[in-house]
Amino acid sequence: MSTFLWGALPYLVIGLLATGLAWRYRYDKFGWTTRSSELYESRLLNIASPMFHYGILFVFVGHIMGLFIPAAWTDALHFDEHAYHLVSLLGGTAAGVLTIAGIGMLIYRRRTNAPVFNATTRNDKLMYVVLVAAIFSGLFAKLTHSSLDEGYDYRGTIAPWARSIFTLRPEVDLMAQAPVAFQVHAVIGMALFALLPFTRLVHIFSAPVQYLFRPYIIYRSRDPRQLGERAPQRGWERIDSGR
Repeated sequence: MSTFLWGALPYLVIGLLATGLAWRYRYDKFGWTTRSSELYESRLLNIASPMFHYGILFVFVGHIMGLFIPAAWTDALHFDEHAYHLVSLLGGTAAGVLTIAGIGMLIYRRRTNAPVFNATTRNDKLMYVVLVAAIFSGLFAKLTHSSLDEGYDYRGTIAPWARSIFTLRPEVDLMAQAPVAFQVHAVIGMALFALLPFTRLVHIFSAPVQYLFRPYIIYRSRDPRQLGERAPQRGWERIDSGR
């Protein structure tokens, strides 16, 4: 079971994520969207959506730093283990609570607003369940194995295992040594990545990078003096092409 969970399952998830994204882009390009429901209700959405998105962004950055930045790098910067632990505990908890508050409000909005609820698909409902489970299991694992003085050193087991996946030599034994709560969180996290291409979460791969490089769009107001003495007409007007 350990060999399957920590040696084979990660590659099955990566394969499903890659092929799912390719399939979605090829056959459902116009469905590659969040299916925004702002038209139905915006007051609560304007509060809950930023809370959730900022919270999940901080959670994601925290996972990247914790899993893929080796302890030797932070030690070289004279950032000792206790300071790292406090940043991880306090920052991670704050980000998790913010995310849960945001997604809780989004689920409440979706369930209590009939038009929004009617626009919710089965995949969306499954996505919400797995996403909430991933966040709660991560918080539970962190808080039950940490105190202000010390905590479980996942950078000695879970982090090396995560990095070993990308070197194609998964260190199964390291992950098998981790507490059960962290193992459950890892399995739910992999399930979330497997579902990602088939839900509205696919929009995280649609960052508008092109906006950084597009030319400026200049808007000019129309000078009333160019209209002459006549009143402007409705509809399209013929433009002199110079012929």
